[in-house]
Amino acid sequence: MARWIVSACLLVGVRVLMADPVDLARMPGWDIVIEADNGSRALEYAAEELRDHLALALSVRLPIASEVTEAHRHIFVGPSAAMLASNVGFDTEQFGPEQLRIVIGDGNIAIAGGHPRGTLYGVYTFLEKYLGVRFLTRGHTFVPPVRDALVLAPGSYDFEPHFNFRWSFYGEVNRNAAFAARMRCNTVPKEEKYGGRTGRILISHSFGRQIPSKIYGEAHPEYYCQIDGKRRAQVNSDWYDNEPCLANPDVLKIVTEAVLAEIEEHPDRSNVEVSQNDNDKYCRCDDCAKIDAREGTPMGSLLTFVNAVAGKVAVRHPHVKVGTLAYWYTRQAPANLKPRSNVQIQLCSIECSMLQPLSDPDCEMNLAFCRDFQDWSRRCDDIAIWNYNTNFRNYLLPCPNLRVIEPNIRFFRDRGVKAVFMQAAGNAVGAEMSELRNYMIANLLWNPDRNGRVLMDEFLDLHYRSAAPPIRRYLDLLHDNADRRGLVKNCFGTASDYGIDAEIVEAGLAAFDEAIRLADDEVVRLRVEKASICVHRAAIEEAWLWSEQQKEDADSRLMPNDIARRTRRHARTLFALCALHGVDRWGEGMKIEDAATQLRRAYGLTPGERF
Repeated sequence: MARWIVSACLLVGVRVLMADPVDLARMPGWDIVIEADNGSRALEYAAEELRDHLALALSVRLPIASEVTEAHRHIFVGPSAAMLASNVGFDTEQFGPEQLRIVIGDGNIAIAGGHPRGTLYGVYTFLEKYLGVRFLTRGHTFVPPVRDALVLAPGSYDFEPHFNFRWSFYGEVNRNAAFAARMRCNTVPKEEKYGGRTGRILISHSFGRQIPSKIYGEAHPEYYCQIDGKRRAQVNSDWYDNEPCLANPDVLKIVTEAVLAEIEEHPDRSNVEVSQNDNDKYCRCDDCAKIDAREGTPMGSLLTFVNAVAGKVAVRHPHVKVGTLAYWYTRQAPANLKPRSNVQIQLCSIECSMLQPLSDPDCEMNLAFCRDFQDWSRRCDDIAIWNYNTNFRNYLLPCPNLRVIEPNIRFFRDRGVKAVFMQAAGNAVGAEMSELRNYMIANLLWNPDRNGRVLMDEFLDLHYRSAAPPIRRYLDLLHDNADRRGLVKNCFGTASDYGIDAEIVEAGLAAFDEAIRLADDEVVRLRVEKASICVHRAAIEEAWLWSEQQKEDADSRLMPNDIARRTRRHARTLFALCALHGVDRWGEGMKIEDAATQLRRAYGLTPGERF
């Protein structure tokens, strides 16, 4: 297949190098050509997206046609007989699902790729690469106008993404399938017109639904973990309080049947999950403990169990893989045991510092992760990554970790990882600089060769325009401060953990005040206001910490006057901006209105009283 693609590229290259350039400023009279009755809503949508964005750039709305009567002045979108017969034609039959090619020739352009997403992603790539279009946010696409000339030299461009599973886990993406498709986040859109989802699913916690104690616990306490001699069959939540006993043969049978049923229910998926719940209540019974002692890690009993399930899956569904988490107490690879060839490992970095690249030789907690990564790489050729990119307790607090995004994603790419889940504020919108962060993460997941700093500057300049310089200065100050202090912290931090003190807060407030004054218009001013939420959140940190300390105290006192005096005006601004911009969560487990209620109580205000 590789030889065929190279030969095809050479043939296309010979044709187009002899062709004349294409001037996009002279496109009236052109059309967009797709195959008639192609049966793919994604190809039709790709043509519509190209038409609509070209209309913004050229002030000309090209017609979409399915037949050609002339040899030139066509943009072919997707494979078609007309495209194959043209001077820019090529065959996509052997292309991967997201592989794409763009060919510019004498009076024609072809954009096509593999089924189901290659052509749509090819259109977005064409718009970005040749017209300078930038998909910045859900509501802001930058389309530079084409005026006197925009000449495209003859040639071809081929691209196939390294990662076949890409998820920039922000609410801005998760709640908008069209924007997710534009960012080439192939894990969110279900609809056919957006190319659908990749068949690979995220490996997450699964035992809670595969062997729930509410169903089996009363009659069979032996199905569940034994700790300190007692079985935890009756719990409030399996997800957070319970794990199955992995040495019990009935447990294996029940989970295997659940897994096989899930595969039958979702024949489009290429993998299934068999994973621990989100707690550390793994079974310490004699049988489980014996395996774990031999392997030097609780992953011993888990992987023994997963391998057994995978063996059953391989018989009935040889093309489906079984994935499990290497997370928390199971992150360490077992001493002797290896995953079956149809087992995937989803390696999680929750203990790592977010403030340094994972490969930083001076950060021991990150180096420990790298050692575990290397150990798993010796045992398994299908490792996925679950990486953490936000402060889960405080979504709105500034977090100086923008500079690690690029090196971390390249670290994964360079070590053969094919699936990357970049977990962030996925159940919220308006988290700290979330639109900028999503732009950087999604673009780097699509093409890790891009430069993180360039992406950051590009977003700031295009989204905030004249207001960008003070925002950039603030972000540099925030990161330089953390670097200078040598701070090390994971994804659960306070302001002080990230080096945010009164001086940083004052500098941030001043920077955003200046940015608001510099805003070009009302649209930009509102964008700056939204971005400024993070510094107002930092400005009330001491009030928030006071409220956290007092909320469990039945005899809690009112906040001291000096703290209230310093922070209350910022609380007023903060919650007003959150309401204006639809910011809905304080942290992963707290809604914005619950945080407001907690602070009102600490300030001694009534529930409806204004801050």
